[in-house]
Amino acid sequence: MTAPRTRLAALVAALALLLTGCGLVSSSGTFHDAALPGGARPLDGARLTVTSKSFTEGVLLGKITATYLAAAGAEVTDLTGAPGSASSRQAQLNGDADVLWEYTGTGWVNYHNQTEIIPDPQQLWQAVHDIEKSEYGLEWLPPANFNNTYAFAASTPTAERLGVRSLSDVAAKPVADRTFCVDDEFFSRSDGFLPMLEKYGIPYNDPNGVPAANVTRMDAGVVYTATAQSAPCNFGMVYTTDGRVKNLNLVVLEDDRNFFLPYSGTAVVRGEIIERYPPVRTLLGTISERLTDDLMQDLNARVDIDGEDPADVAYDWLKSEGLVE
Repeated sequence: MTAPRTRLAALVAALALLLTGCGLVSSSGTFHDAALPGGARPLDGARLTVTSKSFTEGVLLGKITATYLAAAGAEVTDLTGAPGSASSRQAQLNGDADVLWEYTGTGWVNYHNQTEIIPDPQQLWQAVHDIEKSEYGLEWLPPANFNNTYAFAASTPTAERLGVRSLSDVAAKPVADRTFCVDDEFFSRSDGFLPMLEKYGIPYNDPNGVPAANVTRMDAGVVYTATAQSAPCNFGMVYTTDGRVKNLNLVVLEDDRNFFLPYSGTAVVRGEIIERYPPVRTLLGTISERLTDDLMQDLNARVDIDGEDPADVAYDWLKSEGLVE
């Protein structure tokens, strides 16, 4: 292991301890030993480093990847749980990490400062794929079947009482019913709350749109509880694959005017790794094709709500799919 990798691993491990106090069960550097069915080892002799972002879904995807690639015979260094987007991204750009799960919306907006809304998930993936390959030599593999994007949700009783299934339905309701809970970051984003209201014809701080008094800003985690209780808001900002959506029986409203950018989960691999170890592409494709919004909600809930370790959840899922034994 090179010195830069050693320093990065130590940093991630130290920060992982801090993250446990924020509700994330971290297991940086650990994953279950497993084998592919029949003992196949297509990556025998490969040395790979897997990193991830620090939030639950990122860590889960990293653990699934580390476990599966190691089962295929690779010697895997686990750097999952890197704090924020920047450190995991920078590790890959520096060559200190080989595999990282990313989101197409993140690549488009955060990494390349693009403002054009491309609502078609496949078109957005292709645009990000082409930029990343030409500028950084990174291979964005075909996206998985889940989209962890922004959305608004309501409690089931509220959705039924108001008869809403889409954001256009919300816009058609009386002003008094248009009450929202959002966090500060989403409120101020250039692709967030205020332009969304404009898109749906109910501008902010307008007596005929959404008066300022109708919007409550709070911590992102509290939004889910407030939405489930329909107090102080009927509609709350959520992430579509968050485990609390299903656990709290929330109804995710359709973005029928295609305002929100797709955030399709995508395995990103350094190009030289794909060239050196072609089976990586196939193995990660096997994972991607199985991942859906509904599944990610379930897996995330096992960590965030049930308190299970991400490494255990990752191994259990791979085993349940017959991918490892």
